[in-house]
Amino acid sequence: MKSLNPATRVKICGITRPADGQAAAAAGADAIGLVFYPPSPRAVTPATARAVVAALPPLVGAVALFVDAQRSFVEQVLAEVPVDVIQFHGDEPPAFCRSFNRPYIKALRVRPEVDVAGALAAYADARGLLLDSYHPDLPGGTGRTFDWSLVPSALWQRVMLAGGLDAANVVDAIRRFRPAAVDVSGGVEASKGIKDPIKIAQFMRGVRSA
Repeated sequence: MKSLNPATRVKICGITRPADGQAAAAAGADAIGLVFYPPSPRAVTPATARAVVAALPPLVGAVALFVDAQRSFVEQVLAEVPVDVIQFHGDEPPAFCRSFNRPYIKALRVRPEVDVAGALAAYADARGLLLDSYHPDLPGGTGRTFDWSLVPSALWQRVMLAGGLDAANVVDAIRRFRPAAVDVSGGVEASKGIKDPIKIAQFMRGVRSA
């Protein structure tokens, strides 16, 4: 039997306004990301996040992103905002990630010494492993790609690709590696935290063309 090659899924991360979430959904994104990391220029409060989620159409997922947050803060957000998936973007161990009894994604900042296969095994119950660019001072949102050749070819269909993606390079990334999903933030912005509907639409056209 011929194996299936499902379409690459898309998350538009760093949504800060209901209109931007609606633009992502209208362009065909599968999910949007809400950043609960106060130092980020894309951070949102639970009240703002509720407004964003309320404006989404049915079947568009909402992902809550945390970076080494206290348990109490994660629990507060989960109680106040109807998100579908948690994304842990810091150094959270597997036991912490799974302790909330919610579907979760674990981010991994890739550099030569990082063991992607080992991380997939350690977070085996995660809904996905998100591969992002490493920066010594930033947990994400660097606007830079990483060396994609560091990811073993056999693992690409099990991971989500992030880090410096935009309409220009996402076509090459998908055609070469076929990741399970792609995640974009800065590459579809007019300014930090403010999405550009035209750039979102261009990004989605690039994904589809690939």
